[in-house]
Amino acid sequence: MSEETIESNELYEHFRFVADKGQAPLRIDKFLINKLEGTSRNRIQAAAAAGNILVNEKAVKSNYRVKPLDTITIVLPHPPIKFELIPEDIPLNIVYEDHQLLVINKAPGMVVHPGHGNYTGTMVNALMHHLKDNPLFQSGQERPGLVHRIDKNTSGLLVVAKTENAMTNLALQFFNKTTKRTYMGLVWGNINEDEGTITGYLGRNPKDRKKIMVIQDGSGGKHSVTHYRVIERLGYVTLVECKLETGRTHQIRVHFQHLKHPLFGDIEYGGDKILRGTTFSNYRQFVNNCFKILPRQALHASSLGFCHPEKGDEMLFTSELPGDMNTVIEKWRNYISRRNT
Repeated sequence: MSEETIESNELYEHFRFVADKGQAPLRIDKFLINKLEGTSRNRIQAAAAAGNILVNEKAVKSNYRVKPLDTITIVLPHPPIKFELIPEDIPLNIVYEDHQLLVINKAPGMVVHPGHGNYTGTMVNALMHHLKDNPLFQSGQERPGLVHRIDKNTSGLLVVAKTENAMTNLALQFFNKTTKRTYMGLVWGNINEDEGTITGYLGRNPKDRKKIMVIQDGSGGKHSVTHYRVIERLGYVTLVECKLETGRTHQIRVHFQHLKHPLFGDIEYGGDKILRGTTFSNYRQFVNNCFKILPRQALHASSLGFCHPEKGDEMLFTSELPGDMNTVIEKWRNYISRRNT
């Protein structure tokens, strides 16, 4: 029986197989259809066309014939369907669109794709309506077009594929960490260093499976790296720019919690409490007003760069801070300026 391993990274999966000693010559697309239940031949052939199928570490076409003991790896953009998707006429802020992809500036509060407790009202439901004539969005796949995601209460930029070729090409860029992603975040406290790098192995918190934590010994965790620099110091909070080297679930939020500087307003990771400052009632009222204006983690995906899957051109998109974050940052500026006069 052949050896098989599966790794999951964001919204794509990396499969590895080793052919049996007695493997008869067989086209690799047919070999993989037998191994990957529920995966269409079109998806596998698109993966081959994008260079996402490797045999013994070399890219092959879909007509390659598998030989005994070949080591085969394939990157696919998303897992198979688990439930029905319903198109919904929900407004989307589309900042760029062509025949291969579109870039969306996601509003805070919008879930990216359906899942437990959020089967409707998501960005994917909106895309199913917007792209209702697109074959990729009629395929019954669980996360059509998605190669990465941002949290429900994080705002900012996402790229969505409109073709199988774009899916496989963009998925490989994310897998190989050649995309460029920058976030702006407001964190509690005055960070000591002007810039730095946070690393750690991230895994599920055994006490609450919805949360992620840094695993000290690394066992069972996924390597993660966030680079940051201070943009503005605002007394008891700091505005930072973060560049992702890896893209793990809740990465920035967990990394700054680990530094004891959780994101302002982050309910899941302790940022929704007054963690720095004075005991004066006026200060408590000021912070609570900020929480009301920004009832989420203060995190925004402000820039996104990648190569166009067809043309190969480098593309870079930027997004201004949303109104709730801007308002709270301005309130902190005013508070600090009054305190210092």
